[in-house]
Amino acid sequence: MRSGTNLPRVGGYNQAVVLDAIRTRGPVSRVELGPLTGLTNQTVSNVVRRLLDAGLIAESGQAPSSGGKRRTLLMPRPDGAYALGVHLDPDAAVIALVDLVGSVLLSRRIALPRPSDPEEVVDKVARAALRLSERAAIDRERLLGLGIAAPGPLDGDAGAVVEPPNFDGWRRVPLLDMFAKATGLPVAMDNDATAAAIGERWIGGKERADGFLFLYMGAGVGAGIMLNNQVLRGDSGNAGEIGHAQIEGGDRLCDCGSKGCLGPNCNPAALVDDLFVRHGRAAARRLGLSGEPDAVRADWKLLRRAVRAGDPAACEVVRRAGRRMGQAVRGAVALLDVSRVVLGGEALAGVENVLGEEIDAAVNTTSVTRLLGRVAVEPSLIGETAGAVGAASLVLHGRYAPGWRMLTDVSP
Repeated sequence: MRSGTNLPRVGGYNQAVVLDAIRTRGPVSRVELGPLTGLTNQTVSNVVRRLLDAGLIAESGQAPSSGGKRRTLLMPRPDGAYALGVHLDPDAAVIALVDLVGSVLLSRRIALPRPSDPEEVVDKVARAALRLSERAAIDRERLLGLGIAAPGPLDGDAGAVVEPPNFDGWRRVPLLDMFAKATGLPVAMDNDATAAAIGERWIGGKERADGFLFLYMGAGVGAGIMLNNQVLRGDSGNAGEIGHAQIEGGDRLCDCGSKGCLGPNCNPAALVDDLFVRHGRAAARRLGLSGEPDAVRADWKLLRRAVRAGDPAACEVVRRAGRRMGQAVRGAVALLDVSRVVLGGEALAGVENVLGEEIDAAVNTTSVTRLLGRVAVEPSLIGETAGAVGAASLVLHGRYAPGWRMLTDVSP
């Protein structure tokens, strides 16, 4: 848990520290907040009063008596704030409206044309996002903004995506400004894996209070990294590109020019192709796979269904991918020294346990820290909507999570 400071000029930071403690450790009393945050009782009392007045927290009953006066417990108010989140994939966008505690109030998926025009995509998605907030009949004064989870690489300074894979014709697209103009809302943007990791941290509470690696699988494979309660973005804002980790036996050409990258050898399209190559068309037909380039989503859904049913060919293909993912994750875990690997993303739904078994074996059999304890490998708490919920969490996390930017920001 991060410690606060009692200097009056950093009250905003202290407010974020207290709110974070209530979110991750609640229900919690004022007395308990002192040791959790490192703040004095008087400072805690002042901050709690401000949070109550702002409608961000509420008193939620009393703790059992231990002989003295019963203590009043505090919890975040779900209706204290809202954010919209958009996850962009090559053929679809998922939009979610999320409240302060991370619950999804409404969501929808909309199809995108292929190839897609950036202006057409932004217009279509922005209008759908605004309609979603109108349907929810929320207090618009408490709608903080819109978050965008987009495929990398990103130019953070320009708020642009730069030649994202599978988005034909997208060279350098200033999505941040485009969505801000289209919605009239403050907009935050990050790559989809980093956004998912932020969402996992925001929603996970005490279960995600420590460092973790979020292995994300959508149309591609990426990773988000949380260390010491802070997201790790790197110098260019593109940390976590685990899809470019080198694996043994990879022979598909990556956009970067290499043939040994994890991403193009373990994404859904590659695994569908592996089923045809390794087990033949008869096995693919038996599972209902077409193998057509425009049917990857449908084929991958059928392949995952076959894995859940225990089909030997489908299981072999996915377990092989899990072993390859394990190679990359093992190196990342050793480098970062995280105690948890979280598996998430829409494309992992239904096969995360099979992949998790292989990744667990790779990480924990030869881990350099295995004598100190196992690295936990487990499914995401968010589920299939990790990208969209993570995008919304970019807004909530950016506003309310404690960070050093609060101590250095000189804007009024």
